[in-house]
Amino acid sequence: MNSIATTLESRAVGTLRRRAVREVIAGDPVSSFRFYVHEDPHPFAGWHFHPEYELHLILRSSGRYVLGDVVDAYNPGQLVLVGPNLPHHWIADHGENEVLEDTHAVLHFSDAWIRGCQTAMPELRTLDSLLSRSAHGIEFQGDTAARGATALLAVRDADPGMERLVRVLDVLRVLAAGPAGEQKPVVRGWLPALGGADSELISRAIDYILDNLTTGASLHEAARQAAMSDSAFSRYFKAGSGQTFTDMVRQLRLTQACRLLERTDDTVGAIAGAVGYSNLSNFNRQFLRAYGVTPRQHRTSARA
Repeated sequence: MNSIATTLESRAVGTLRRRAVREVIAGDPVSSFRFYVHEDPHPFAGWHFHPEYELHLILRSSGRYVLGDVVDAYNPGQLVLVGPNLPHHWIADHGENEVLEDTHAVLHFSDAWIRGCQTAMPELRTLDSLLSRSAHGIEFQGDTAARGATALLAVRDADPGMERLVRVLDVLRVLAAGPAGEQKPVVRGWLPALGGADSELISRAIDYILDNLTTGASLHEAARQAAMSDSAFSRYFKAGSGQTFTDMVRQLRLTQACRLLERTDDTVGAIAGAVGYSNLSNFNRQFLRAYGVTPRQHRTSARA
């Protein structure tokens, strides 16, 4: 496997083991929201959360993003609305000392701000569904993603002041009006804050899964290593990671498969075996269920 891809995958999965950091979004004395474009890597970008909503557009670069308990791929044009206090991190696929300019466009606004706007302008209550669903993260797709990206970049190009404010409201209008099929919820749950022995136990369990993707990771063996019964460990793991042990194994296997499909010319059968699937039909079925495309379709799309 390509060394850069291996490092990227390790960093993304390793993010799940760490406590997210509370980021303080600096206020702007002349603006009620915050919009900026930043490079990658950025000194303040990391595994973090904040009480503000965040609309995040990838202008260039690809890699892995972590949102709550989900690790998945991203590419240019990805547009995601992150709800308040939902941990998130984007990890670009680039060289160790490489800096990519103008990579991320980010809009932050507070719940107090949008609720205040709704009080003054009841028409904005049509945003309630969008805002509520952002608690699980929303990845916009198709025409909604394209139109949302165009509207967000119009914020960047607008003159500071009232014109920018109007553009921000237009972004939210475009996203709220998008069809449900183009608004994909991302998160099944998110990791609670862990500390001390709890964090170490979950970390060791994830290490065990990663070390045994090919040969197969079993709940019984993970429980034995933690000196717990199967049932107690299962409950503990779900409470600490936000996923069942089986779901975590499946997610990490399929995430690894994505990278191999994107980075190697290995056959689908060989990749299935490399991530622990002895039955090719089962691998294809699980992959299709998780990503909505077959492994071959994913490879074709990634290389288009």
